[in-house]
Amino acid sequence: MPPVRSSGILLYRRGAGGVEVLLGHMGGPFWARRDEGAWSIPKGEHEAGEEGEAAARREFAEELGLPVPDAELHPLGELRGRKLLAVWAAEGDLDPGAVTSGTFPLEWPPRSGRVQEFPEIDRAACFDLAAARAKLVKAQLPFLDRLAAHLAVHPAG
Repeated sequence: MPPVRSSGILLYRRGAGGVEVLLGHMGGPFWARRDEGAWSIPKGEHEAGEEGEAAARREFAEELGLPVPDAELHPLGELRGRKLLAVWAAEGDLDPGAVTSGTFPLEWPPRSGRVQEFPEIDRAACFDLAAARAKLVKAQLPFLDRLAAHLAVHPAG
C-alpha cells in the first residue's frame, strides 16, 4: 500500500532582520495550550490523482484562507514520517492577521458524542529561522535547514 502523501509550502520573506518564515499554529483542543513544537508548515493530504505542487497550493489556501503569493516554488524535498511530506519554498509576503483557516470536525470532549468544528490553523505568524526552530513540530525541522541551504545558494539579488 503506497504511503499517504501530504504537501505544503514554506513561505518566506527577507527583511532587515534576516529571513522569516510563515507558520501556522495547529488548531483544536490538543494544541490549544501548547506553543513550542505546536506550529506547522501549511500542508495537507493529496486528493486522488493530485500532483504534489497542486496539493501544496490548494492546502495552503485551505489552511490559511489566502492564496499562495505569486512566486516561483522551489522544492525542498520530502520527509517520511506517518505520511510522506513534500514541501516547496516560496518567497513572498502576506499578513498573518488576515488568515482565516478552514475547519475540521472532532468529537470533543472525547466519547461525548458531541462533534465540534475547530480551525485547522488557529493563528499564523512569521518567525526568524531561530525562533521557527523552537516553534515548528520536530518532524518538519529539516525543511528549515533545507530552506537555509537553498537561500545560501540563491541569495537575494
